[in-house]
Amino acid sequence: MKRVNLLESDTDFIEELDSADFIGGFRDCFTCGTCTAGCPVHRANEDYNPLRIIRMLVLGLKQEILRGNIIWLCSDCYTCQENCPMGVKITDIINHLKNLATREKNVPLGVSTQEKLLKDQGKIYIIDDFDNKKRAKVGLPSLPAMVEEAKALLRQKWNRET
Repeated sequence: MKRVNLLESDTDFIEELDSADFIGGFRDCFTCGTCTAGCPVHRANEDYNPLRIIRMLVLGLKQEILRGNIIWLCSDCYTCQENCPMGVKITDIINHLKNLATREKNVPLGVSTQEKLLKDQGKIYIIDDFDNKKRAKVGLPSLPAMVEEAKALLRQKWNRET
């Protein structure tokens, strides 16, 4: 496990996050470890630790959080958030951190690949004839290969951002 350098603390980052209504309150964490104990990702990969992320926030370790890969391991299952006795919105906080990391151009290859698929195809998983044959066997209707409405909406969004 990597040692933390407190000289890298960014107090402005702490205040900025703590003032955001939907994620404020992360300082209420009293390090009980319930978030980590219930986390299915932590069971599969001990390097992922929601409590460590919250502690890094409290310490203002902005660059370590946003330039690292640890936040991208979160599966968004909300187990940590639902079990937190202090009501810390851990999953919401991690999602916000992912957005901040994206602005700093720290996006894992898998996420950028999914973005490209969404932009180009309108969905991440492309439905083909094989999929529709499986669906027909169990009495489900066919699905279109591409979703033009989603592509158009996503194109509008990306055009506004660039």
